[in-house]
Amino acid sequence: QVQLAESGGGLVQPGGSLRLSCAASGRIFSIYVMGWYRQAPGKERELVATLTSGGTTKYADSVEGRFTISRDNARNKVYLQMSSLKPEDTAVYYCNAESVVTDSGWLGAVWGQGTQVTVSS
Repeated sequence: QVQLAESGGGLVQPGGSLRLSCAASGRIFSIYVMGWYRQAPGKERELVATLTSGGTTKYADSVEGRFTISRDNARNKVYLQMSSLKPEDTAVYYCNAESVVTDSGWLGAVWGQGTQVTVSS
């Protein structure tokens, strides 16, 4: 069984920074895409950033230039460095892993439990 554990959320003032971390555990051989999604109250879950094992990144327009995604393939970890945070970045941030190959087979997608990020003065 594969699990994702996020950490690093919290309360930050507008203009501040936070770094989210996510670690995948289990008998994992490889993960093709790792990324972050977020869901604000009353809104649908949306993509924030993704990063393939080959290094291809994708960012939401709203975070481009402010957020940076990175990953440690060997340790099955992904990070999201968030800077110049705005109140509209307030949401629950979810870690996501896609195309996960384990000793039991292939998993399409795995989600973490989420971590709250609140941007407020």
